[in-house]
Amino acid sequence: MRINTSYSTIWQISFPIILGMVTQNVMNVIDTAFLGRLNEVALGAGAIGGLYYITILMLGIGFGSGVQIIIGRRNGEKKFNNIGTLIDHSIYALIAMALILFLFLKFITPTVLAYFIKSPSIDKASIEFLNYRSYGIFFAFINVIFSSFYIGIASTKIMSVSTGLMAFINIILDYALIFGNWGFPQMGIGGAALASVIAEGSASLFFIIYTFARIDIKKYSLFKISKFQPVILKNILSISAPLMIQSFVSLGSWFLFFMFIEQLGEHALAVSNIVRSIYMVLMIPIWGFSSATNTLVSNIIGQGKYLKVIPLIKKTTLISTICTYPFIIITFLFSRKIISIYTSNPILINDSISVLYIVLLAMLLFSITMIMFSGVSGSGNTRTSLGIESFTIFVYLMSVYLSSVVFKLKVEFVWISELVYFFIMGLLSYLYLRSGKWKLKKL
Repeated sequence: MRINTSYSTIWQISFPIILGMVTQNVMNVIDTAFLGRLNEVALGAGAIGGLYYITILMLGIGFGSGVQIIIGRRNGEKKFNNIGTLIDHSIYALIAMALILFLFLKFITPTVLAYFIKSPSIDKASIEFLNYRSYGIFFAFINVIFSSFYIGIASTKIMSVSTGLMAFINIILDYALIFGNWGFPQMGIGGAALASVIAEGSASLFFIIYTFARIDIKKYSLFKISKFQPVILKNILSISAPLMIQSFVSLGSWFLFFMFIEQLGEHALAVSNIVRSIYMVLMIPIWGFSSATNTLVSNIIGQGKYLKVIPLIKKTTLISTICTYPFIIITFLFSRKIISIYTSNPILINDSISVLYIVLLAMLLFSITMIMFSGVSGSGNTRTSLGIESFTIFVYLMSVYLSSVVFKLKVEFVWISELVYFFIMGLLSYLYLRSGKWKLKKL
């Protein structure tokens, strides 16, 4: 597939990813809404347990992002037979990684959480959540492999179907397992975690069946179980390792953000989890265009069309802002009704509104910043993107720590740190792209 930089191509690649993320985030909204009907402890523990799991998972997702970039480059070069070998080595690496991380989640995590969490009830509920959720990491990494392949070859329509299936199964099982409906056991927060694991497993099975049924296995030399070659894994890691660290640090910073918020009390944590859920939904278009930017930039460079990279990023940024701003306006106008989806507690609703307004301001920056940042990583300069992310997060966490732990400001003032984060990241990404140094990277 020869890829160009037109607005229609950007949209064709981005839309299925966005649609898939819509369905996946519906799953997050339903999880949060169900847990909000239990109590504030379940709501807060769901945030901490979920973020902790996703932070660990980001090591695999970062690896997959590196593979996606290389596949995109090979796809642009029309070296299709090399893609299968990349997938084989991804399988070897991610299966080993999943096993190690599973053992970490099961046996080390309780000690880690006890160190950070102040509330005994939230600590207990978070561990219960992760005891079930940890089994999903095997399925999640399988899904990472398939996602890297399909996004890398710019065949993204399947992503919306797989995530739609996952969201549907998760919602049905949430209703059954959290509250004990339809004769199922009432498992509370553990039921939410188990529902997610089964949903991820269903998506993995779907990917496997679809790939063997609809994809030209021979064209891409898929699943030949090729001989392990250290040089290939080394090449993948040269691109993936910085992204793995970057992804882990990025989500880890958000986990620490919630740990700092937890120091302000269970109520502040519950408020932040409600806003986080809304925040994640608002991010959907941006993440979709961000992922497409990675693939498009890598493919265009693979075709040797360096002069089209910056115009591509500008076009994607324009579409990103056009698609994001209407949702920001709608959320602002109907903020109270939207928050009411998660809780009927009037105090919780009122306290969440001011935090949500700050998030909406941050979204104005995010819609621009994330596309520029993805342009940096999509060019293969993942060490540079890691440096940008690391410096930005350092400043961000210092801001969060001072406002929450040292000065113990109200929760809405802590969330202002999001504005700091996106401003710095956007500025550094812009300066690097403008320098032109990204053109020198070879894969």
